[in-house]
Amino acid sequence: MLTLALAACGDNTATPVPATTAAATKAATTAAATTAAATTTAAATTAAATTTAAATTTAAAAGKTDYSKVGQELVDAFAGKYKGTKVTMFGPFTTDDEIKFNNSMKAFKDATGIDIQYTGDKTFETTINVRVEGGNPPDIADFPQPGLMASIAKSGKVMDLNKMINPAWLKQNYNQGYLDSDTVDGPNGKILGGIFQRVNVKSLVWYPKKAFDAAGYKVPTTWAELTTLMDQIVKDGDAPWCIGIESGTATGWPATDWTEQMMLRTTTLENYDKWVAGTLPFTSPEVKKAVQTWSSIWFNDKYVYGGRKQIVSTNFGDSPTPMLQNPPKCWLHNQGNFITTFFEKAKPGVVGGVDYDFFVLPAIDTTFGNPLEFAGDTMTAFADRPEVRAVMQYFSTFDGVKGWVAAGGALSPHNDSQISVITNPNDKKVQQALLDAKAVRFDGSDNMPGAVGSGTFWKGMTDYVSGSADIDAALAEAQAGWASVKK
Repeated sequence: MLTLALAACGDNTATPVPATTAAATKAATTAAATTAAATTTAAATTAAATTTAAATTTAAAAGKTDYSKVGQELVDAFAGKYKGTKVTMFGPFTTDDEIKFNNSMKAFKDATGIDIQYTGDKTFETTINVRVEGGNPPDIADFPQPGLMASIAKSGKVMDLNKMINPAWLKQNYNQGYLDSDTVDGPNGKILGGIFQRVNVKSLVWYPKKAFDAAGYKVPTTWAELTTLMDQIVKDGDAPWCIGIESGTATGWPATDWTEQMMLRTTTLENYDKWVAGTLPFTSPEVKKAVQTWSSIWFNDKYVYGGRKQIVSTNFGDSPTPMLQNPPKCWLHNQGNFITTFFEKAKPGVVGGVDYDFFVLPAIDTTFGNPLEFAGDTMTAFADRPEVRAVMQYFSTFDGVKGWVAAGGALSPHNDSQISVITNPNDKKVQQALLDAKAVRFDGSDNMPGAVGSGTFWKGMTDYVSGSADIDAALAEAQAGWASVKK
């Protein structure tokens, strides 16, 4: 990687102006559904009033970002200093996502004259390794899983973004959890190997709003209230939860999401991070408690539509369909914001905020709160040139994803996000949840090595739910994947 005049000065610090395949299948399913969801709920304007006030919060109403706080290269780019230069990008965006990404960057390209040449490839997870190892990396790569980026960063070929973007700006504009998720081991210590450009949110519980309100149910804000609601639904003759974990070769991943969310609500963030890194084993009391928490719901046939026996064979995308029936057969579904695509497929014409809505999964122990689990795209630099710095600095601002957010199919991880550009009422509400979150953490299984996160973890949880393994055997099976990773 060539460095230009900035490196010649002997200081690589950004110059602020003074003042795996199976895992990829899961990620691709989520990303594709997120994009498709953007086209299905444009008519959902009735519920917009519930989030209008949110747009007036300090973060959401931040207005135009002061680029001088981000980095000198971004200021220089808009002054035309890098006109005629080229920045190559490589990532998994194809078809609609590729179009939306390119459209979202058009204003930047027109204003700066920097030619951003993006290439999308469905085999990104394999090809990026080949390109890096062959000495032909792109200037910037978009990683849907930080774990893959982390494995490459150890080689020393990933740039430390703390030296390309003003660190004070990064701390100002990102929840620390986003930065922690992208902080990885370089050859000489920790580096910030990437920054998130767009995200999607998990930890959301969906419910049939119109029927829910008519039944007199109230949205729970605590775990005790959620338990009371579950018992009331049972008393009224229905099952509270719609659950299914079948997903072809990726079967079991919804159980890993539940495990991650229970970990975030029953132990410390430090323990969650240790677990994801492999230093807190699956067989630990902390992980066992998390699994027991969700299985106490899943294995109670009164609580799950169809009972435990149906969970493994029910496709994750089909599982919420009974919730949309009239009357609903089940009333609660824990899933990311992409799931609304499946709502529309099951019942065309359903309207977010009217026919369905969501609440954030409540805290179990107030000591740990209710951190949001997320997934998303992290941008990583393999070259350090002024124009590359300018693009990376732009990605650290809401402007770098604003067009995509406005078009639908993306949410912003940035604190300078402007909710006013979002037209979809559900997206407004999810974006506000991101801004309100005191802590966030990346999807744990997607951040683990593939042999574990999309291998033994999925398999162990599937065996546990099906009844072919007890909890101790299932956790031991999940842990076994680390043996092929650790040297």
